[in-house]
Amino acid sequence: MHDAGVPPTAVEAFTRLYGLLESGETGIVAERDVTPLTQVPHLADLDVDEEAGRRALAVTAVIKLNGGLGTSMGMDRAKSLLRVRGERTFLAVIAEQVLAARASTGARLPLVLMNSFRTRDDSLAALAAYPDLRVDGLPLDFLQNREPKLRADDLTPVEWPVDRDLEWCPAGHGDLYVALYASGTLTALLDAGFRYATVANSDNLGAAPDARIAAWFAGTRAPFAAEVARRTRADRKGGHLVVRACDGRIVLRETAQTLPVDAEAAADIHTHPYFNTNNLWLDLRALAAELERSGGVLHLPLIRNDKTVDPTDPTSTPVVQIESAMGAAIEVFDGAVMLEVDRSRFLPVKTTNDLLVLRSDVYRLTGDQRLVGMVDAPYVDLDPAHFKTIAAFDDRLPVTPSLVGATSLRVQGDWTFGRDVAVVGDAVLIDPGTPSVVPDGVQVGPAGIA
Repeated sequence: MHDAGVPPTAVEAFTRLYGLLESGETGIVAERDVTPLTQVPHLADLDVDEEAGRRALAVTAVIKLNGGLGTSMGMDRAKSLLRVRGERTFLAVIAEQVLAARASTGARLPLVLMNSFRTRDDSLAALAAYPDLRVDGLPLDFLQNREPKLRADDLTPVEWPVDRDLEWCPAGHGDLYVALYASGTLTALLDAGFRYATVANSDNLGAAPDARIAAWFAGTRAPFAAEVARRTRADRKGGHLVVRACDGRIVLRETAQTLPVDAEAAADIHTHPYFNTNNLWLDLRALAAELERSGGVLHLPLIRNDKTVDPTDPTSTPVVQIESAMGAAIEVFDGAVMLEVDRSRFLPVKTTNDLLVLRSDVYRLTGDQRLVGMVDAPYVDLDPAHFKTIAAFDDRLPVTPSLVGATSLRVQGDWTFGRDVAVVGDAVLIDPGTPSVVPDGVQVGPAGIA
């Protein structure tokens, strides 16, 4: 890591987590050691003064995590460069959300990306189309740190001569705090007069800058806040928030931190009703103080991720990736708080199923570039054998069908959609056995093509 130019603070953070891994630590949060989290204030119930919102947003920066490549969808560049609304990409919509919020509030509202070594160049080139985004004295991005993938058998750095880049991985989004500190970005933000930061994933267009939440967070005087939402059946396997029984701390439990024997209890959305949207609010002064106190390394729980060195080849060398979750910092800060938000603040794209819904007429883009749902989002299940990768998806869905009248869409087999197709009700396309076409101008419903 030193030889590769990784900052010393990031090496220290990796060393700490490696020590935990080597000692047998798994990061597991057992069900017997937690109690449910049940009481969280809701955004809809807040009574926030408009001027307080302007004041809070005036000293807030927008940080987007932009290190993801979308490898699960067959991509090899930043996922945020995917087309999502017409010809506009995630990154384009984010830039326009920030510019619109500036215009309506008068805030400087800098946009700062946390890029990985594989997303930086393309992402900054895309942002060059928005020269007004720059704020004097502040960078447009800082780099997420990288670390070696470890052989699963002996925890030594893996060697992969075919592609040396695959010997490395990003340090996980818990690296946000180390990267902010080590890059000098945290100091630059404070020196420029910024007190708060709103942080979210770049594939979540629901997390637009919000003056009401900024005013609420400033009013709490809390060092850290997490936006949470009610779990649905679709969130049964995701990370969720629980209360640690031994000290009453709120902690984030990710899927990788759940024992197999606890899987059913962890998936119970009534017992554990809140999940972490990964939309966070930081008091930058409090963060700087804690990082100074801890030598630049927050003591976040270990997450062990077992993978293969080449993520596209399940037969390649098994490796361990050491990670931490940025939302896990909720247990580090005394006085951390939470706010319940509705699903409009959480619109992530993890699969082509999600992308189809977000591209469709289920959502409209408002004048301030927010995505507003016209109806409840339908459940979409596209045959992964034919729709999993972006290339295959775009080939078969060159024009997005209407989904506003659909409650679900299940596609089995190899179907290519024509123009002006409307999906209605609980629609199903059954595998015809050979590549087939949904003709222009038809409806697809419970009985298939009508």
